[in-house]
Amino acid sequence: MTSTTFFFVFIPLLAVILLAINLIFAPHNPYQEKDNVFECGFHSFLGQNRTQFSISFFIFALLFLLFDLEILLVYPYVVSAHTNGIYGLAIMLIFFLALTLGFAFELGKNALKIDSRQRYIATCIIIYRYNRLSIIPLFCKRYVVTKKKFFFFFITYIIILLYRFTISS
Repeated sequence: MTSTTFFFVFIPLLAVILLAINLIFAPHNPYQEKDNVFECGFHSFLGQNRTQFSISFFIFALLFLLFDLEILLVYPYVVSAHTNGIYGLAIMLIFFLALTLGFAFELGKNALKIDSRQRYIATCIIIYRYNRLSIIPLFCKRYVVTKKKFFFFFITYIIILLYRFTISS
């Protein structure tokens, strides 16, 4: 028996047998909820169609998308790893380092705890005033940081600039 015959005969036969077993042994108890229209997984009752949604779940979704994108961007490197050489390896290590530093920043801010309040520094200006380092976001809130945190922000910013420069050139 060739593989083509096996594919066109045995696989559909196996699928029909498994579907028949499912129909025979599966419990069948229909009720009205199963027959109703499915919309977003729940029914909205009168006055309950605008409920609060925690921002923490949105943060989890963004982190998932970030690391999903990371895997997507690593695939081409893995496929051509034997021809990339040291330069390609250095670019990938810088890429992983930037993502790792960002993830460490998220962990440091307790962003992955559902019950915590998130304080994020969006686009910010880093200044040195009165012998203290300050980060002033565009939200006009002021965050005073230590020299260690300033060094972390500065190194992260330099890595992002280097990464953008290598992509553009």
